[in-house]
Amino acid sequence: MRRNTKDAELRERAAQVIPGGMYGHMSTAMMPEGYPQYFAQAEGTRITDVDGNVYIDFMCAYGPNLLGYRHPDVMAAVQRQQALSDTVTGPGEPMVQLAEAMVDMVSHADWAMFCKNGGDATTMALMIARARQGKRKVLVAHKAYHGAVPWNTPRPGGVLPEDRAHLIYYDYNDPQALEDAAKQAGDDLAGIFAAPFRHDTFADQELPDAEYARAARAVADQHDALLIVDDVRAGLRIARDCSWETLGVRPDLSAWGKVLGNGQPISALMGNDKAREAAQKIFVTGSFWYSAVPMAAAVETLRIVRETDYLEHLQRIGTMFREGLLEQGRTLGLPIKSTGPATMPMVLFDDDPDFRFGYAFCQAAMERGVYLSPYHNMFINAAMTEDDIRRTLDATGAALEHVKKNRASIEPPAALAKMAALVAEH
Repeated sequence: MRRNTKDAELRERAAQVIPGGMYGHMSTAMMPEGYPQYFAQAEGTRITDVDGNVYIDFMCAYGPNLLGYRHPDVMAAVQRQQALSDTVTGPGEPMVQLAEAMVDMVSHADWAMFCKNGGDATTMALMIARARQGKRKVLVAHKAYHGAVPWNTPRPGGVLPEDRAHLIYYDYNDPQALEDAAKQAGDDLAGIFAAPFRHDTFADQELPDAEYARAARAVADQHDALLIVDDVRAGLRIARDCSWETLGVRPDLSAWGKVLGNGQPISALMGNDKAREAAQKIFVTGSFWYSAVPMAAAVETLRIVRETDYLEHLQRIGTMFREGLLEQGRTLGLPIKSTGPATMPMVLFDDDPDFRFGYAFCQAAMERGVYLSPYHNMFINAAMTEDDIRRTLDATGAALEHVKKNRASIEPPAALAKMAALVAEH
């Protein structure tokens, strides 16, 4: 039996001193009943909650775990740098080493800037696009997630219309919609944001068409605007380069985050020389942006990226998980589907408008030691083994049998009203 006594106690204490008890994307308010909020330990592919329950983790801290929690080589780099310095009056040599490594790795990039969160990087990209020629309009796909600051947060509490007054929205993967949005911007177009693939919550993922990617590049060139690829979520899980290199399209700017330090807090913005002067015009900074330890971790992470078959392993393990899960659904006659890249799968049920079956499935898998999400894309990490996938499929097979057996009596998730409101706001 799962234990949850300490988690419940921490939730009760948190409710007294933290608004809502928890906030942001790691709040379990939208997760199935019984999901733990607080964790005590992580190693490789496993997370352990504060009550000692262990899970094979398919969320990877919502992305940052690329190589496995506490990867020994990355942790050794962290410890070496911690013995020297971390947050001091100026950056250390790792900042230059990291910029050199990233410029060498990312084909479109001539320079790099570092920050802490993906939202920092996308906001820097927005500012640079506008600073370059003093233009204001920026194109953003409907429902695309680019962070959680006023210009892009999916929940509009505290946001003013003025914060988004110069954003123009278009439909992802639709070249005509993109061209129409650019016409609406006229001579005031500063930049175009594009995600590596469509990864909305509560929806199937959609890979980009090469025609759409080429159209984005052409429209940007036609209007002398900057094309920005937001690789914060997908970076290094699709390619060892910018994700759109796989489509033969190079942006002017690309935002990176999550995986760079394999869990250490660091993000980056990469740019070409067209955007270099504008990058020097903006003022962006943070007390911890120049800390040396995360940069040393990122230098080591990129060494592993260059020198190992981590990406091929992610793809193989992700495909093994996807094919095994889909076969289980077919065998049981349950319409389960998995969309998006195999390294970042989204798992949903057909004909499940209120997500009752998806929630019941994930809850049953969680109770069997596998941590999945019913509404967000998941992540494969390089520490996952074939044995991990076999153990996962044992759990998902039992979870699917539970859904089939109890299909008629499964109720909509308790968080349905909140979920519907979130979708409407987004």
